[in-house]
Amino acid sequence: MDIKSVPNPIDGAGPIKATLSNLFYGWGYNFYRKENQLRADDLLVRGKISELLGQIRARISHLTSAFRADHLPPPSREHPFPDSAAIHTVQAIESFIKDMEQLEVKIRTAAVPEMDRINQRHRNEQATLEALTAIDLELVGEVLTLQQAISNLSDAQAVASNGLQIFKSSQIEALWKRREEILSALV
Repeated sequence: MDIKSVPNPIDGAGPIKATLSNLFYGWGYNFYRKENQLRADDLLVRGKISELLGQIRARISHLTSAFRADHLPPPSREHPFPDSAAIHTVQAIESFIKDMEQLEVKIRTAAVPEMDRINQRHRNEQATLEALTAIDLELVGEVLTLQQAISNLSDAQAVASNGLQIFKSSQIEALWKRREEILSALV
């Protein structure tokens, strides 16, 4: 599955192409190899997924701050203690935000198979990278679905009651485990 299909500007350049190709291979790196494009695409897609998860967390944080302003006022003589239901709601949302943040960090810092001679000679590097890219594209779809579902929630109580269920019902964790299984086979 190709994320982008950009023609190689060196194709058809004649002797210039041969010279550049020798330079690239002489240094051990070819920018136009499919594996290198897939590795770069993987990084770009995971960066976008991380960005989307950050936007979801920002939306939830905004709803939480509005909820706190409305339901957790400063203590007064009439109400010296905060409402326990409101505290429970805020704690559930903070737990949800923490889970989202952990997932975002996992996705942003995940490993990609390195470009080394073992991967190139003894393993099918291109097939592995294509499988990772396919999973990353599915992750984008799941995260966009999650973002749409969270944006439809109107307040923090809805996030506390439905947000975690929406997150757990999504396939994000399952897809991430599939990705880790592909990479664990390389170790």
